[in-house]
Amino acid sequence: MDTETIASAVLLGVVEGLTEFIPVSSTGHLLLLGHFLGFESTGKTFEVLIQLGAISAILAVYFARLTRIAFALPHDPAARRFVAGIVLAFLPAAFAGVLLHGFIKEVLFESPQLVCTTLILGGVALLYIDRYAPTPRYTDATRYPVWLALAIGCCQVLALVPGVSRSGATIGGALLLRTDKRSAAEFSFFLAMPTMAGAFVYDLYANRNVLSMDDAVIISIGFVTSFFAALLVVKTLLDFVSRHGFAPFAWWRIAVGVLGLAALQFGG
Repeated sequence: MDTETIASAVLLGVVEGLTEFIPVSSTGHLLLLGHFLGFESTGKTFEVLIQLGAISAILAVYFARLTRIAFALPHDPAARRFVAGIVLAFLPAAFAGVLLHGFIKEVLFESPQLVCTTLILGGVALLYIDRYAPTPRYTDATRYPVWLALAIGCCQVLALVPGVSRSGATIGGALLLRTDKRSAAEFSFFLAMPTMAGAFVYDLYANRNVLSMDDAVIISIGFVTSFFAALLVVKTLLDFVSRHGFAPFAWWRIAVGVLGLAALQFGG
């Protein structure tokens, strides 16, 4: 294992952690950056498995709150409704991800042009939603109706296309369904836990026979760096979007997509 590969794993881990919970597509950023760095992971597993670091950051920040919800389940209908909503919201992308796993990894993940295009289109859509979303009706992510949680989960299916963004699809869908910006981002945090955990387990199982010890070391490096980067984002994002909305992320997506297309056109 050479120094360049380790440095790439550190950089990609940081990028994963910084972008996983903001609506800019962490997978899109990883695929584009990996393409230009010449970084190749076995079965494209690195890009999926290091998401566990980001999940751990959510657990670290929300541990006390999640523990209270868990202990309240036997006697609190609101806690049971929240957990049921998260489970239902997780299912659409889970089923679609299993059915389309091969196509996603072997076709969609191999097209940086697609990633750039979806980054741009998603940025334009996010700009529109951020400005023209209907007046919020739901402001507490732990008290969303079950139907609303399921509808947001259906929006998450769009994120199976790299460059769309899991958080972008869920937050954008939530805003259109009349949530406020802060609770939409927070619900996206909660939904990320089963979604990314499921992706981790399935991808690890699907590639169990091709991963080597070197792969495990590189993935571990990405895991650690993504954890610390995601910890910073989770602690600061809600206050940021409450003040500034999602337009800064939309412009970032558009800029990265345009620069990526230009680099692919002129640099290969």
